[in-house]
Amino acid sequence: MNRIASPRARRSGQIIVLTAILMVVMMAFLALSLDVGYMYAVRSQMQRSADAAAVAATWELLDLENFSLQQDATVAAQRARDEARDYAGYNQVTNMSPQLASSDVVVGHLSNPSDPYLAIDTQYGGPSNAVQVLVRRTAAQNGEVPLFFARAIGFHKIATQAKATAALISNVGGFVTPSDGSNLGILPFALDEQTWNGLMAGGGTDTWKYKSDTETVVAGSDGIKEINLYPQGTGSPGNRGTIDIGGANNSTSDISRQIRDGISPNDMEEFEDDNRTLVFNTQGKLWLNGDTGISAAVKDDLAAIKGEPRIIPIFRTVAGNGNNAEYTIIAFAGVRVMEVKLTGAMSGKKVMIQPCKMVAKGAVAGGSTTTSYFVYSPPWLVR
Repeated sequence: MNRIASPRARRSGQIIVLTAILMVVMMAFLALSLDVGYMYAVRSQMQRSADAAAVAATWELLDLENFSLQQDATVAAQRARDEARDYAGYNQVTNMSPQLASSDVVVGHLSNPSDPYLAIDTQYGGPSNAVQVLVRRTAAQNGEVPLFFARAIGFHKIATQAKATAALISNVGGFVTPSDGSNLGILPFALDEQTWNGLMAGGGTDTWKYKSDTETVVAGSDGIKEINLYPQGTGSPGNRGTIDIGGANNSTSDISRQIRDGISPNDMEEFEDDNRTLVFNTQGKLWLNGDTGISAAVKDDLAAIKGEPRIIPIFRTVAGNGNNAEYTIIAFAGVRVMEVKLTGAMSGKKVMIQPCKMVAKGAVAGGSTTTSYFVYSPPWLVR
């Protein structure tokens, strides 16, 4: 006698088959989710490697240790590429140091580093200010990333990459209070454009040198000329006097403090309260009030910062005398004080300065005209 299976029994058998199929599908999804999570971790490691390499390489464009008035763009680019390769290797990806191909490091110029969509100009004639780094795990470079559980459904490895671009401001168009509340390393003294241009053309003396290993200034030639910041009588009374960045009339104690410590956020607040700014207008100019001239009262303060990088304003014209003067500022320049002598005969007084590279927080990008010399922002990740 044939027994007919009940509908409940048939349904029970179907559920067992369906359950088995769904378990296979669920295991496949679980395998994929585990490998997806693994890939997210790998991608994070690659991005970290690219970020570190890009920032480190951009620092090399400055070459703070080996200063030259005429930087070799080819040498700077090669240093940046070498640094990018080193730092990419320091930050391992899946326990291996990624290698960079020549095409993975792009060195060039960003006219507006704040624009995240602007392409790097590799044909720019001036100094480079940006580095793009690509870290790849592909069949052609470093090998694809191996998968684990996904192999059960036919996926053995996958290609991925991470890109980072770092840049710095190489043409500074002025300054605002740094976001971290630090001071601006600007000296309250202005230098005339003619004297500065003469220095850039090869004028000046070469009797002092800065030793980076000991951070001291010693007598001797280093191939970098010096000029005298102290006014020696150019036909304009009050020329190269002190400038006010802060209260309407900086006292000697204010000037001393600014020489040693820089322009404070409070100075900037007072300065802005007078409806003034340290950012150049569209014509590449800003105006600063004058104060009394450089005096022996600040001799010790200037001597205390010998060898340290500072920024000075460069002015084109000055109207008025002493603390009634108004300077038309057209640039900022990085310098260091090399010699201070503010006693004795007028002709023998000196505040000898030498150009040097200065990295300054609070820098604002300049326009198409040159508004800074040897002054840069710290590198940051643009994208």
